[in-house]
Amino acid sequence: PMARDGIEATGSMGTDTPISALSNKPKPLYTYFKQNFAQVTNPPIDPIREEVVMSLTTLIGPRPNLLGEGHDPDHKRLEAHQPILSNLDLEKIREFDELVGDAFRTKTLDICWDVESGTDGLAPAVAALCAAAEVAVNEEYNILILSDRGMSATRVPMPALLACSAVHHHLIRKGHRTETGLVIETGEAREVHHMCVLAGYGAEAINPYLAFETIADRLDDLGGLTLQQASYNYVKALNKGILKVCSKMGISTYQSYCGAQIFDGVGLSTRFVDQYFTGTQTQVEGIGLEEVARETVIRHARAFADDPTLKRML
Repeated sequence: PMARDGIEATGSMGTDTPISALSNKPKPLYTYFKQNFAQVTNPPIDPIREEVVMSLTTLIGPRPNLLGEGHDPDHKRLEAHQPILSNLDLEKIREFDELVGDAFRTKTLDICWDVESGTDGLAPAVAALCAAAEVAVNEEYNILILSDRGMSATRVPMPALLACSAVHHHLIRKGHRTETGLVIETGEAREVHHMCVLAGYGAEAINPYLAFETIADRLDDLGGLTLQQASYNYVKALNKGILKVCSKMGISTYQSYCGAQIFDGVGLSTRFVDQYFTGTQTQVEGIGLEEVARETVIRHARAFADDPTLKRML
């Protein structure tokens, strides 16, 4: 529906889907997070009628010192009109250092780990990712791209949300977060909620490459739309959805929403949240890193198994 009509599929306010902690199926990490909302009768902002006061503009790169004296003429940030990047947009960012000198230096960090290490491999992989991000910032790379493009039969992609938030909070603890921008290149994120949670935990821009490839694969089901039209509709639907979700908390700009982490964890252990999603409230205990790793490995094993049904599917 998003690619065909440019809007989210219609859902029910009375949805009775069980919370992920009670499900016996492996669920994406995004589903464990529920956004807070302003406790008022009417929406704080109407994202349709009051669209003029809302903005999806995102600035990628190092943040200036707000307490510094005067304007730094050498400080530059990359402005994007909205946070959902096409595959071409992301490649442009990767090549910026060749096009505009040393203003932007990008580095791509792999967020996959070896399947041979199994569930025990996730914790050291996240620690290594955080360390690599810190080294990259110290080497003056001011845009970090966290990518799971390296996923294969022998490489398991860690949940993009876990990678994003872990790096975000690690750099905050080390005092380096304002020196770099975070861009997420993931095949996992596809829905509005996925984009919003990634944004809430520090993603300044997101490239959902597998969603675009899915649209290309399903063009025959989209009533004669071209790939360009269908991709445009999908991004438009995501943008409208992000504005809708922001407005429920009375936030009018993506820049204010980015890193605000106005979510509650439902069914996540306190230890797990304190380490990787620092500052998030969790009222109901639940899974930790071990269970996240196990479910991720299960999904990966199914994807590369010899199931004849899955072989014919996307």
